[in-house]
Amino acid sequence: MFRRLAAAATSAALLVTVAASAVAAGGPPSLSFYVDDVRYRTVGTPTDFSGTGAPASTYDKIYALGDGLINVAEAKPGDRDFNGGRWMVLPITWSAGVTPVQLTNADVVEDWADLGLLTIATTPAKQFLCPVIKDNSH
Repeated sequence: MFRRLAAAATSAALLVTVAASAVAAGGPPSLSFYVDDVRYRTVGTPTDFSGTGAPASTYDKIYALGDGLINVAEAKPGDRDFNGGRWMVLPITWSAGVTPVQLTNADVVEDWADLGLLTIATTPAKQFLCPVIKDNSH
């Protein structure tokens, strides 16, 4: 639990930096996301694996945080459990009275869900394939 609270505190500290960067740059690129507090980008592809029956374990999760916020993914190239760019988008719903904020780490998203600050959808909004490229511009 201490590790999770420390991660939440780190995420909150990063929020100030992220918010300042987004304002300075005129907003975040639409095809970017965070993994382990690092920004990545991708190239949109027309693939759609929704409804194919592939097991959920063959996809990595992307948490869709909502309008104006950058999504957060749970894995990246080099991680042992990375599924090669196969993604399952899980929208989140912020709890009543909670102001949406930019989170940058999947563990923190899950911690916030455990604390009741948000809810993670159990049904994917979309399943697809796309590459993951570290975004060195941020």
